[in-house]
Amino acid sequence: MNTKILTTHVGSLPRSKTLSEFLFAKDKGESFNLNEFDEVVSQNVHEIVKKQLDIGIDFISDGEMSKISYATYVKERINGFSGESERRAPADLDAFPEYKEKIAKSGGTPTYTRPCCTGELSLKKNSDLLKDINNFTSALKSNNHKNGFMNSASPGVINVFLQNKYYNNDDEYLEKLSSIMSDEYEKITSKNLYLQIDCPDLALARHMNFKDIDEKSFLHRAEKQIEALNASLAAVPQDQIRIHICWGNYEGPHTFDVGLEKILPIVLKAKTKYLLIESSNPRHAHEWKVFENIKLPKDKVIVPGVIDSTSNFVEHPEVVSDRLRQFASVVPKDQIMAGTDCGFSTFAGFGKVDEKICYEKLDSLVKGAKIASNII
Repeated sequence: MNTKILTTHVGSLPRSKTLSEFLFAKDKGESFNLNEFDEVVSQNVHEIVKKQLDIGIDFISDGEMSKISYATYVKERINGFSGESERRAPADLDAFPEYKEKIAKSGGTPTYTRPCCTGELSLKKNSDLLKDINNFTSALKSNNHKNGFMNSASPGVINVFLQNKYYNNDDEYLEKLSSIMSDEYEKITSKNLYLQIDCPDLALARHMNFKDIDEKSFLHRAEKQIEALNASLAAVPQDQIRIHICWGNYEGPHTFDVGLEKILPIVLKAKTKYLLIESSNPRHAHEWKVFENIKLPKDKVIVPGVIDSTSNFVEHPEVVSDRLRQFASVVPKDQIMAGTDCGFSTFAGFGKVDEKICYEKLDSLVKGAKIASNII
C-alpha cells in the first residue's frame, strides 16, 4: 500500500471584506465594536476551517483571521511597541526602479502600521491569543479534525522588522524577544495544536534589511536568530513545531535572493520537525537539488512549496505531482509533505491571488499529492 503524501499550506488565507475593515480600523487605533469584531473573526475561522477540510487539506490553519499581518500583530499582545519602523525596499526592486514605481502606483504595496520597540517589552493583559486558540480549537472540534496549526512570528523576524530603539543593542533585544515569545509558543502547543514559526528573517531579510552587509555577516546573524528561536522553544515538543522560511511573498525579480544552499545548514539547526520552503516559483524551483548534497535529518520533514502563492495560474495536478517526485528523488517519501510557497494573505486585504482561485490552487495541491502518492 502506497504511503499517502499529506498536504498543508503556509497559513494565511483571504479574510472577508468586513473582517479586513475591522483589522485596519484596529491597526490605525480607530474606534470599533470589539464584540462585533470577535464575532466576525470567529465566523471567519469556522468558515475557512470547513473550506480547507472540504478540499481535503490534512494539516489546516485558522487562516490568521485575527491578524493584520504575520508579524506586526505582536503589538496587540506585547507592550513596548509604538511609532513606525524604517521600511526598506528589497534589493531586487531597487535594481529595477521603474518596476518598483509601477508596483507602488498600482496599490500593490500593503499599508499597515509597522511599529518599533520604544520601551520595555512585557505581555499585555488581554485575551487576544486565547481567543484565537479557542476559535480554532472550537472549529476543529466541530469538524472532528485534529491536525491544526497556528502561526507565530519568530523572535528574529520581530527583531529585524520591528526595529529596536530601546535596548542597548540588537542582541539584547533579540534575547528579550526570545524570552517573551515563548509564552505564545507554549500556550499554542499546550492545546495540542501544531506551532508554525514564520522566519522570513532567515531569507528575505538578506536582500532587505541586511542588503548592505556582506554574506558572511548575514549568515552570522542568522545563526544568532536560530539560537534565540531554539531558546524560546525549549519547553515545546519538537514534533509540534513547523518552521517556514521565505524570500518575500511578492512577485518580483528576486535576483538578490540568498541561495537555499547557503542558509539550509543553519536552518537545519532549528528545533523543528517540519521545514516549509519555497520551491515552486521560478527563482527557487531548482533548489530541490540542494538536498542531494545536504541530507535532510531523519527527524525532520520537508514541506516544499509546490503551489505558487503569488500567481493566479492554477497549477495542474500533474505539475504538483512532478514537483513532489523531484523531492522524492533526494528525500525519502515519508519525510515529504506537500505545501505552498507562502501564505495567500500575508497582509489583510492584500493578496495577489484571487480568493476563489486560492482554494482552486489548494484543490490542485490535494489532487497532485494524491497522484504523486500513487506513483512514488
